[in-house]
Amino acid sequence: QVQLVESGGGLVQPGGSLRLSCAASGFTVGTNSVSWFRQAPGKEREWVASIYDRLGSTNYANSVKGRFTISRDNAKNTVYLQMNSLKPEDTAIYYCKVLGSNVWGQGTQVTVSS
Repeated sequence: QVQLVESGGGLVQPGGSLRLSCAASGFTVGTNSVSWFRQAPGKEREWVASIYDRLGSTNYANSVKGRFTISRDNAKNTVYLQMNSLKPEDTAIYYCKVLGSNVWGQGTQVTVSS
């Protein structure tokens, strides 16, 4: 069955960087579309970025475009989210999800604060 384990979150100062990982099992990241979402306190979960099936094309929310990069390592069956120039408004729990499944991981907390 589909399982997703997010990691790499933490506390970082504004302007800093983090790289999140989404370790997948039960499916192959190289042939499926995987997305990152985030949920800030008191707000609805929102889409952040996607990487699409075999072509590996990517798409980003306007709020993160130019700062975040989604990528994948097929050998490790893992999807990454490189986050640069972090802002306090990026503070949230970050989740990954594969298209076609309702399974969510436990998420990883990102806190951007001085």
